[in-house]
Amino acid sequence: MPVKGDAPVLPGARAVARHVRISPTKARRVVNLVRGLPAKEALTVLQFAPQAASEQVYKVLASAIANAENNERLDPDALLVSEAFVDEGPTMKRFQPRAQGRAYRIRKRTCHITIVVEAVAPAAPAKRAAAKKAAPAKSTEAAQAAPADETQSKTEGAE
Repeated sequence: MPVKGDAPVLPGARAVARHVRISPTKARRVVNLVRGLPAKEALTVLQFAPQAASEQVYKVLASAIANAENNERLDPDALLVSEAFVDEGPTMKRFQPRAQGRAYRIRKRTCHITIVVEAVAPAAPAKRAAAKKAAPAKSTEAAQAAPADETQSKTEGAE
C-alpha cells in the first residue's frame, strides 16, 4: 500500500476541470454541497441543485467516478467524495463602452474544479440493527425481574 508521510493513502481517483467559465465563488457554493457525501448521493444532489454551476460540478464528479471504476477498478457504490475544491483560474478582461468616452472593465472569471473520490468500506447495517435489538431485550428482562422482587418484598412484609 503506498504511504504518503505517516498516513496510508486510500485507493481513489480524481478529476479536474480547468478554465470553467463560472466564477469561483459560485462554483464553491455548489462544491460545498457534495463534499463528504457518498458519490452516488452527491450525483443526485447535483442533479437537482438549482445553481448553474451544478452542471459542471456534476460532470467533474461523474468523471472522477469513471476514473475510479476504469483505472483503479473500484466499486462505484463504495466511493466517497473525500476532497472537493475550486481554485481561481485566469480572468478574461473585456471592456464595456460607457458615457463620455469612458470604458468600464468587465472581468469574466474562470475556475478550476477538482474532485477526489476514495473507496470506503461499506457500513454493516446488520450489526447495528442486532445491537439495537439486543439492548431493549436486556431492559425488558430487568423490568420483568423488578416486579418479581417487589412482590416478594410485599409478601415478606405481610407475614
